[in-house]
Amino acid sequence: MADQRLNVAVFFGGFSSEYSVSLESAYSVICNLNPQKYRPLPVGITREGKWLYFDGEFQKIPVDEWQNDADCTPAFLSPERGSKTLYLIKKEGLETIPVDVAFPVMHGKFGEDGTIQGLIELAGIPLVGCGVLSSALCMDKDRAHKLAEYAGITVPKSMALKSGYNKLALENFAEKTGYPLFVKPIKSGSSYGVTKVSEPKELFPAVEFAFEFDDEVLVEEGIAGFEVSCAVMGNDALLVGEVAEIEIMGDLFDFNEKYTHASTVVHVPARLSPKLTQEVKEIAKVLYRALACRGFARVDLFITPDERIVFNEINTIPGFTEHSLYPGMMKAIGISFPEVVERLVELAAE
Repeated sequence: MADQRLNVAVFFGGFSSEYSVSLESAYSVICNLNPQKYRPLPVGITREGKWLYFDGEFQKIPVDEWQNDADCTPAFLSPERGSKTLYLIKKEGLETIPVDVAFPVMHGKFGEDGTIQGLIELAGIPLVGCGVLSSALCMDKDRAHKLAEYAGITVPKSMALKSGYNKLALENFAEKTGYPLFVKPIKSGSSYGVTKVSEPKELFPAVEFAFEFDDEVLVEEGIAGFEVSCAVMGNDALLVGEVAEIEIMGDLFDFNEKYTHASTVVHVPARLSPKLTQEVKEIAKVLYRALACRGFARVDLFITPDERIVFNEINTIPGFTEHSLYPGMMKAIGISFPEVVERLVELAAE
């Protein structure tokens, strides 16, 4: 009897500072794909950008032991419209595997920024998650904020910098806005390159540090209050998970805290009034639509002491590790991890 399962190509790794997180997220996704309905096709992209089809034991992926000659075959995705084919480059020639759905689980540059989404859409393969436009927009913190403000959502005061920026203008902005400020790469995730700046002498070193991660840097006012997250799922009709509140013990919800929660407490549901909770969910949906999201995304917001809601960012491929917020927020409304993954694959096929 022919295998009736859908072939789901799961792309992981990549030329990104978030390579290691991608391995953990992809492993979780692969392990939670219903084996009766789906056949995972793991496609790993090395730090150097080499594409490899992985046919080994899945547990090798999160510990970065997947790259070896025994388990891997050089591969590429055909860009030919309608081909929907993964090519394996073997000694005896090319072998083809049909791809029914593509599920990129790659964080940061070249995975979450519209690049791999463009290849997948060019090939005409149903794509799990946001497309080219929304992926690129949400990755760009400056332009995402401009669109959010246009949609009527409050955003932090900020200044975008490029190489050769006007230092006097930056000093004037910082003085007028006041400290603390946050300096961050415009196109980066997982809090890489982000610095909390508490006084003027820290400003320029923080900017130079952020430039190590991107060619554009955002200097942003610090928003008093706390951060909340919303897990949004859907194309037209939207489902929002339980709101999560991130209680930060230190100064910054950095890379380590995002993936270990070592000194951070996450409250699901958030400790908000029912009215404010509903308002947060509605604003998350407005932002999701304003930035052309589809499939799924995590919307991060600030709540000020006077209960104003301020936009922070949208993650179009949020973490899917065991500590990640997105599956936790969906679990809180009764949707298990396997069901989340199945719904995302189904949304891609709509």
